[in-house]
Amino acid sequence: MTASSPTSATSRQHGLSSEARNLHWLLTNLVEEVPGLNSVAVVSSDGLMLLSSDPGRNEPATREAPQGPKGSSADLATIVSGVGSLTIGASKLMEAGNVKQTMVAMEEGSLFVMSISDGSLLGVHATPDCDMSIVAYHMALFVGRAGHVLTPELRSELRQSMESAK
Repeated sequence: MTASSPTSATSRQHGLSSEARNLHWLLTNLVEEVPGLNSVAVVSSDGLMLLSSDPGRNEPATREAPQGPKGSSADLATIVSGVGSLTIGASKLMEAGNVKQTMVAMEEGSLFVMSISDGSLLGVHATPDCDMSIVAYHMALFVGRAGHVLTPELRSELRQSMESAK
């Protein structure tokens, strides 16, 4: 699949709305354009994964769901939800306003969490040698493009597609 062709992704995503296919394409584009990304997940405000960079996770249930290793998008979704909740709580206690982005630098990788809209979050697990400014920039582009279309109806559709991919 080429990064510039949203229609090549649609053949795998039968029955999804054009908005859902567009978000799938944006996620694929993010993964393909940014070097050093291990895993990417979009998580709803209630902690459910809406989109994933794991192969097969965003496709209809025509085969077994992949059993990803630690660090997979399913693990990342859990971590992103927890980190998001923790930082929102900290922000409220500090009276610091809305959390825009959280970054955790570790010896063997980095974790980035960015708010999308209505409590939804974009999470990225990257390699230790990634260019953090490039990762953050591309995440901000994704958030800017996805935020206005991530309606409650679309979140529901994405949840259902993730459940059927299991």
